[in-house]
Amino acid sequence: MRVLLLGGGGREHALALRLADDPSVEALFAAPGNPGIAGVAELRAVDPVDPVAVAGLAVEVSADLVVIGPEAPLVAGVADAVRAKGIAVFGPSAEAARLEGSKTFAKEVMTAAGVPTARAYTCTDEASTAAALDRFDPPYVVKNDGLAAGKGVVVTDDRAVAEAHARECGRVVIEEYLSGPEVSLFVVTDGETAVPLLPAQDFKRVGDDDSGPNTGGMGAYAPLSWAPADLVDDVMRDVVHPTLTEMRRRGTPFAGLLYVGLAITADGPRVIEFNARFGDPETQVVLALLETPLGGLLHAAASGSLVDHPPLRWRAGAAVTVVVAAEGYPAGPRTGDVITGGEQPGVIHAGTARRATDGALLSAGGRVLCGTATGPDLAAARDAAYQVVRGVTLSGSHYRRDIAAAAVDGRIALPG
Repeated sequence: MRVLLLGGGGREHALALRLADDPSVEALFAAPGNPGIAGVAELRAVDPVDPVAVAGLAVEVSADLVVIGPEAPLVAGVADAVRAKGIAVFGPSAEAARLEGSKTFAKEVMTAAGVPTARAYTCTDEASTAAALDRFDPPYVVKNDGLAAGKGVVVTDDRAVAEAHARECGRVVIEEYLSGPEVSLFVVTDGETAVPLLPAQDFKRVGDDDSGPNTGGMGAYAPLSWAPADLVDDVMRDVVHPTLTEMRRRGTPFAGLLYVGLAITADGPRVIEFNARFGDPETQVVLALLETPLGGLLHAAASGSLVDHPPLRWRAGAAVTVVVAAEGYPAGPRTGDVITGGEQPGVIHAGTARRATDGALLSAGGRVLCGTATGPDLAAARDAAYQVVRGVTLSGSHYRRDIAAAAVDGRIALPG
């Protein structure tokens, strides 16, 4: 099988590593890729949000499967253009990707499907924003209605901050705050059959103890020993299958990766958001524990044969990933700094590049790379991940020092 992987971040590096390990994958291409992905795939240049260009590249490399990593190409209709060439694609259509591309659309689908989620209002001006905020007590949750690279959400007790974010975004969804530990669940689906992966927990705030602004994610771990034993079964029954049924009813079946962001509240799991692709950095830890070959799984979903795929196999133990961010991230990350230690085992590249003159590894984004490790238990995996991070040098960089600490110490309490 010849596979083209679209994207060039940490999620795509993690995907590339597992695709390269799959015996059924005879050739792996990535566009545009990054220096880490270059170690396991042949890089090609392409504008990832240009449907015609990506479809042309898929034909050029004789791809049997195209795996679309980021959300922007999905919303832009890249999957539709590639499918029109008769090539299997892991990733939803542009219409189905609206589950991530529009918070309003996602809420409409959830309401129609009876999915448990927060009460919410879509606002487009100061008057509707004020009216919506009046309906909720703080903390206020204000979400950019469109794509925002994981940084479009403000959760604040300060009403002025909430109003300012709404003005900046223009069109927002304001919703009630859901209290409880958060969980990320990835579900591989062909639109009919749905297969859950291991739940994970990520850390959105930039600073220790969940301080500072939201980011695209500063670390993650799996599995979740504290989660209810029936969590996955309940979410598949109450959230995933009703959502997939509603999407089919609308004539826009969702096939690809459905990311379900959850809060475990006193009333049970409630959906915070849907995404239409693997989440970053949870992908790093979930795939580190997946024993089943990835290429075959994604191809089964892309070709509508997931019902015939064997049950997934998982490695024992735990996995932890810790993100190393550039100075100034998330407000204004500095780029172009030299990185040392970026080639060691366990380093997943996200925002990196090679200097043309001497091949030096440079920072090229806000979340630059992450240290990922497994271990026989969560404490061991956490220690190993931080050992990887300590082996990286990047001027001005920062990382959270409390990733998975509460879980290791048994400090996560379920409401009620």
